[in-house]
Amino acid sequence: MTVGSSQKILSPEEIAVRAGEQLSFLHLPEPGVFADRALRLRALADGHAMGDFLRFVAELADAQHRALSAKVAVPLPTRDDIDAAARAGAPLLPAETWPRAPIWRDSLRALLTDLARRLPDGLAKAAALQLAAASDEDLETQAGRLLSGVMLGLDLASAPLIAAGLQLHFTRLVRQTFAEHADAPVPPFGRTDDPTLCPCCGSHPVASVERLGAEGARYLACGLCATQWHYVRIKCTHCQSTKGISLQSLVAADGASTTTGAVVQAECCSECVHYLKLMHPARDNGVEPVADDLASLTLDLLVGEAGLHPHGVNLLLLLGEPDEAPPPGREH
Repeated sequence: MTVGSSQKILSPEEIAVRAGEQLSFLHLPEPGVFADRALRLRALADGHAMGDFLRFVAELADAQHRALSAKVAVPLPTRDDIDAAARAGAPLLPAETWPRAPIWRDSLRALLTDLARRLPDGLAKAAALQLAAASDEDLETQAGRLLSGVMLGLDLASAPLIAAGLQLHFTRLVRQTFAEHADAPVPPFGRTDDPTLCPCCGSHPVASVERLGAEGARYLACGLCATQWHYVRIKCTHCQSTKGISLQSLVAADGASTTTGAVVQAECCSECVHYLKLMHPARDNGVEPVADDLASLTLDLLVGEAGLHPHGVNLLLLLGEPDEAPPPGREH
């Protein structure tokens, strides 16, 4: 009788971590990220109660795509900046504190003018033209409030338009930074001390996605720069607990549960009473995190009625009152 060598039995958590080490940690935004978003928004708009809004955001995403395709250079971080961020375990381009070069305002105004040309006369077109004529000070004030999660004094009517300009700027910034420093001894973007926030810009995710071709691995999707980063499954994206995790889905009109086939679910944590949506491209390969988050607002409302708070942030549709303090988890 022989005795085999002893082997450590790994816990589910350790298995998930080791699997994550074999996967690509980061997926940076692709050149067509905004075009894909626009396509998905139009598909979701058909027959949707928020169809007009989704089609408006699709026009906005198309304008972002045209702007991103233009050759616009932005000031980039240096290798000293990269080294300092790596030593601190912090994102290289923290959205709240990274100096916004004036070019972001120029790009926003160009985006808004382009958008207005394609909109019919009405409130949306007027809002775009009015914001394009706003002062530099007003744009910076609103952008600062938006990025810091401060609702007090935030103009909710113009917030989605300012958010579109910031998304364009930070997506461009991330892409150009990686291209400039791809061969640096220390990569510009990597793991940080807080895995619940974007490792590039430090923003909250808009949702999490099971990426196709990654063996069901879960990635968090940044609501600002569109970067996706690997995060362990069945683990709260707010408090990082592995206890008290449940998935909630909408119920069909006939009363049948759609849990097993739902494209979008809410991953809820009873430990910290927060949730983040989980999306399944294997059930619908057209899934786009920002678009599908907007189109599943009903799920937010129902989970919110149960007392849970969102960890995710969709800058194109902020929930709350303009005189509210930041939601739980976004205090500064």
